[in-house]
Amino acid sequence: MSRKRRPEPRDIDRRVVVELLKRENHPLVLRDLVRRLDLSHEEKRMLKVLLNEMTSEGQILRIKGRRYILPSRMNTVVGRLQCHPDGYGFVIVEDGNQPDIFIKPRDIGEAMHGDRVAVRIEDLRKRRGKGREGRIVRILERGTKRIVGRFKPGDGFGRVVPDDDRYLFEAIIPKNRTMKAREDQVVVTEIIEYPTIAKNPVGRIIHILGYPGDPEIVPRIVIGEYDLPHGFPTPVIREVKAIRQKVRDEEIVGRVDLRSKVTVTIDGENARDFDDAVSIEERDGGYILWVSISDVGSYVNPGTHLDKEAYRRGTSVYFPDRVIPMFPPELSNGICCLHPHMDRLTLTVALRFDGEGNVGDCDVFKSVIQSDARLTYGAVRRILVDRDTEEMGRYEKLLPSLEAMGRLCSLLAVKRRERGSLDFDLPEPEIILNLQGEAQEIIKAERNFAHQIIEEFMIAANEAIAIKLTQAGFPLLYRVHEEPDVDKIRDFGRFIALLGYRLKMRRPNGPRQFQRLLEEVRGKPEERLVNTVLLRSMKQAHYSDKNLSHYGLSLDCYTHFTSPIRRYPDLLVHRQLNKIIEGGYPSKEDFSQRAQHLSERERVAMEAEREILKRYRVKFMEQRIGEQFDGIISGVNPFGFFVELGEVFVEGLVHIGSLPDDYFLYDEKGYRLIGKHSKKIFRIGDRLRIAVERVDSEKQQIDFRLIG
Repeated sequence: MSRKRRPEPRDIDRRVVVELLKRENHPLVLRDLVRRLDLSHEEKRMLKVLLNEMTSEGQILRIKGRRYILPSRMNTVVGRLQCHPDGYGFVIVEDGNQPDIFIKPRDIGEAMHGDRVAVRIEDLRKRRGKGREGRIVRILERGTKRIVGRFKPGDGFGRVVPDDDRYLFEAIIPKNRTMKAREDQVVVTEIIEYPTIAKNPVGRIIHILGYPGDPEIVPRIVIGEYDLPHGFPTPVIREVKAIRQKVRDEEIVGRVDLRSKVTVTIDGENARDFDDAVSIEERDGGYILWVSISDVGSYVNPGTHLDKEAYRRGTSVYFPDRVIPMFPPELSNGICCLHPHMDRLTLTVALRFDGEGNVGDCDVFKSVIQSDARLTYGAVRRILVDRDTEEMGRYEKLLPSLEAMGRLCSLLAVKRRERGSLDFDLPEPEIILNLQGEAQEIIKAERNFAHQIIEEFMIAANEAIAIKLTQAGFPLLYRVHEEPDVDKIRDFGRFIALLGYRLKMRRPNGPRQFQRLLEEVRGKPEERLVNTVLLRSMKQAHYSDKNLSHYGLSLDCYTHFTSPIRRYPDLLVHRQLNKIIEGGYPSKEDFSQRAQHLSERERVAMEAEREILKRYRVKFMEQRIGEQFDGIISGVNPFGFFVELGEVFVEGLVHIGSLPDDYFLYDEKGYRLIGKHSKKIFRIGDRLRIAVERVDSEKQQIDFRLIG
C-alpha cells in the first residue's frame, strides 16, 4: 500500500501577510496567522522566518504579547534618524510623501544618528501648526557600526569624541582595545556595545588614521566616517582579472555597427570613466541623435562577486583628488570606458526629433562604437561659444556634428523651459589641492553650454528609455521627485517676499511658477541665495519601483540609464532593456528593496562628498584668520546669522554675542534679528563685510566678525 504523498510546502508571500493584517481590526498572534492561512507545520516554520524578516525591516510591528500589527494601525512610521548636536532629531520617513518627524531629546531613547527606527506619531506639534512630533518606539536597524573621532586617554579606559557632532555620545574604549592610540589621534572605532539609557556605547579602535595636521587626514576621516569601501575583495579582483580588455570579433556579431559614425565623448577635464557617447545627423528637417552607453551588463552578470560588490556600493564617490569607484579600474577605466579610437560594446538609443525639437520615434539596440575624440566641456565651449579658431581647426572634422548638437540642445532647452522644468543655477565649488594635498584654492566650477548639451541629451535618453520599458510592462527602477510640501512652499513664499518677490501659487501643483521666479532673479545679487533656499525647500529625488513622476524635470516618466559605470540603478535598467531587445519576458523581481538600498547609498555618497568639501573649506580658512571678505546673509537663527562668502564659497557664523552694542531679538517670521534699542536689522539677503574671527577644525566651525 503506497503512502500518501505530503504536498510540497507553499511559499508564504509577504503581501498575503500584509493583506491579512489589513483585514483584521486587532493584532494577531502566530497561531491566528497560521489558522487563517491554513498552514502546515513546515509552512508555519517558514512563516516564523518571514515574520522576523518583516519585523526587522519595519514592514510589520511585533507588540506586547508577541502580537503582530501593521505600523499604520498604531500611527507608526519607519524612517532614518538624523540627530542635531543640540540633542533633538528628525526622522526622515521612508515613504517620501510624508514630512519629517521631530523627535525631542527625551524621546530619542537609545537610538543613534543614522539608525532606522519605528516612530509613533504624536499630534502635539501638529495642533500648534509646526509639523509632526513623534517618539521612537523601536530601533529596527543600527545605521552606525563605526565612529571616527579623536582619542582621549583616561585612567583604565579611553574615550573617543566623535568627529561628527550628530553622534550624541562619546564612545568608551576599554584599555585593551585602544591599539595604543595616543591623545588627539584620529581613530576609527567599531561599536561593540550600543548605548542604553544608562551608559555610553562601548567600542574598540580598529584603525589609527593619524594626527589632525596631516593633509591626508581629510579623505581618511570621511572614508572612515561614512564607512566607504576602499579596495576590492579578492573574489572581485579575481573575476575582473579574467575579463578581456579588448573587444573580440565574436562579441560584435549581431550588434548594430556604428563605428563609421562621427561619435564623441564630452566630459570634465579630470573625468576618467567615460560611459556615454553621442552622434548626430540632420535629416529631413530634423535630427537623429544616437546616445550610446557602455554595455556594462555584457561584462557584469547578476549574482557574481563583481555584481554583488557593485550593488553594495551602489554608486561611485567623488573626492577632489580621487574616486572611490563602484567597479574596479579594469572595468571603470578599462574595457567599459569609451576611450577614443577603440572598439567598445554599447547600448544605443536612437532618438528622432523634428525641426522644433519634438521627439518622435525611439529605437534601442545593442551596438558597437568607436569614439572619434575625447572632448572636454572647456574645448566644446571654446568651439561653439568662443569660436576659438585654433580649437575649431584642431577638431575640424567634428565641427559639423558639434554645431548640430548645439542647435538641437537649444531646441531641447526651450522645450524644457516650456514645460516648466526647474534649472537651478548654483555655482559648485571646486577645490584645488597643492602637491601636499592641502586646499590651495576654492574656485567656482565652470558650467557652460557644453554641459547643457550633454545634460539635455542624457535627459532625453533617460525619459525615452523609461517610457519604453513602462509601455512594455517591465518592472523598473524609476528616478522620481515628488512635489514639495505645502508648508515648505509657504515658508519659501514668506522668505522671497522679504526680498521683494512674490510667489503666486498656493499649492505646488507644478514647477512653472518656480521656474519663472528663477528666471526673474537671474543675474541679480540675490540669485544664488534664492536658488539655494528653493532647492532646500524641495524634496530629494530618489529611486522607486513606482512611477511617481519627476517634479523638478516636469516629466511624467523618468529613469537613469546613462551612467552604468558609476550608478548601479542604470545597470538594472540595462538588464531590463536587454530582455526587451532579446525578446524576453519581464522579470518578476521586486525592485522596492533595491530602490531603498540604492537611494540610501546615493545619500551616503552625496553626504560624504559634501562633508569632504566642508572639511577642505575649514582647512582653507584656517590660514585666513583676520582676512576680510564680502558676503551675503544666508540664514538667520536665534544665536546669530550665517554669511556666505561670494569669493571662496565658504559659509560661517556671525554670533549674536559679537554684534555691536545692543540686545538683538530674533524675528522668526521675518527671518531677521532686530536690535532692541538701535532697531538695526540683519535679514536674509543683506550684503555685508566680515572678517574671519576663529576657525575650529575639531568642530568644523568658522566664526566671522562683522566689520563696520
